Amino acid sequence: MNPRLRVLCELLMPEVREYAGLHEYDGQVQDLSPSGVTAALARLGQGPPDPNAHDEAHLRTTEEGLRTALGMVEEHRRNPLVHIANLDLATYDREYAPLAERQDVKRRHLASWPAAVDGAIESLDLVPAPVARALLPATRGLVAGLEQSPEGPGSSAGDADLEAARKAHGRLVHHVEGIGDGGDPDVAIGGPNLARLMGDPEGMPVDLGRLALRADAEADRVRRLLDDACDRLRPGARPGELLAELGADHAGPEGIEAEARALIAEATAFVVDRDLLADPGGECRVGPAPPSRRWAMAMMSWTAPFEADAPAWYYINPPDPVWPAEEQAEWLAVFSRTTLPAITVHEVTPGHYAHGRMLRRLDGDVRRILFSSAFVEGWAHYAEELVLDEGFRADDPRFAIGVHVEALVRITRLAVAIGIHTGAMSLEDAVHRFEEDAFLRGPAARSEAERAGFDPTYGRYTWGKLEIRAFQDEARTRWGRRYRHRRFHEALLGLGAPPLGLIGDALGPG
Repeated sequence: MNPRLRVLCELLMPEVREYAGLHEYDGQVQDLSPSGVTAALARLGQGPPDPNAHDEAHLRTTEEGLRTALGMVEEHRRNPLVHIANLDLATYDREYAPLAERQDVKRRHLASWPAAVDGAIESLDLVPAPVARALLPATRGLVAGLEQSPEGPGSSAGDADLEAARKAHGRLVHHVEGIGDGGDPDVAIGGPNLARLMGDPEGMPVDLGRLALRADAEADRVRRLLDDACDRLRPGARPGELLAELGADHAGPEGIEAEARALIAEATAFVVDRDLLADPGGECRVGPAPPSRRWAMAMMSWTAPFEADAPAWYYINPPDPVWPAEEQAEWLAVFSRTTLPAITVHEVTPGHYAHGRMLRRLDGDVRRILFSSAFVEGWAHYAEELVLDEGFRADDPRFAIGVHVEALVRITRLAVAIGIHTGAMSLEDAVHRFEEDAFLRGPAARSEAERAGFDPTYGRYTWGKLEIRAFQDEARTRWGRRYRHRRFHEALLGLGAPPLGLIGDALGPG
């Protein structure tokens, strides 16, 4: 492996361990102390260029993005999420290796918690109070599934590691709680920092004012499409009232998995029949996530490029039966017959699962290891509207409604991130924006608004989709009558998950 890529892997350890499948990093944690980060950043770029011009640009762009995130914005000092990912043990619940092997590396990872927590506490001195409060549940949840030693009950060495890890975890929770009680109330990182944090990892400059205008125009476009779909389903209906009614139409905790399996088969057959992509192959199972991953409603756990082929998992998590009935109903509404199809297209085919299968076929370490999150999420979001435009479930307006509602949430994230971090929008303004533009209510709207504080680039879904669509227009112009969706998609995904600023390389020279 190119030594430059090795340094990047050491700075992206949780990501490359899980999403690239580089399990040589199992059982390890990053040194995210101030001195550790400074030393790692100093090693960036030391090594030969990649012989492939695109891959060299991808390497260089990722290096620049990390210099911005950790050197300029100093995410390790202001964002506990960086340290939560470093400590997270949930990846070992994935069945990528025999249980005994995974238990062994989990024990080694757990034994590193005290030192990692010491580094986290030393680093986390710029955390805004709202960010600390928002991430307290995730910080506390790191110990999910640690009821006994990862070596098994009765192991003195394992029990000692477990006790030390629990004490370290307690120190971290106490530290984050203290910041939540007395930290800086301002979450804004500033417009210039946000522009660099978004643009540098993608290899393109970002004009936040222009991007905000694009977000507003996209919101207007999607809202018109939503109004039209609602009117087709029930003429004269108000979207807000209709959406509340549609959310109650679901299969219940016992039936959602079966509906999701049927949707995977339906969507895959549609994609292959319309020649949008080749059949991704492999096996995608549906079921609840391991306990440590049940904080999310749905997610894809793909078989990573460097792992042996094995079933991927489309995790669909039912509500906890001990929750109040109202909370269970709100959770299940996400899996309504209006929204579950769009979620499945996003997570499975032609979204994340299909993308992951394509990554496994690529040559070259850079394309199989380094992933632009804006491209990954932008691709899956683009896929939703792609199949809608191609006629998936054309006779059922509920699918279109689901796609457009999901799009409005993502567009609002982009607008809110820009507003919050440039100081143009307060938290209450952001909550109101989600209520008015994305039809969210109460805790859901507030949760989305608060996420902007610790995930300032969460507008990446819409931004990535817009850039892919703009590039698609360029491909149509360049290829003319030779344009085909499948040709475009295979050229694009042949680059892996490239920075947005480099997707033009998919067209080749000229």
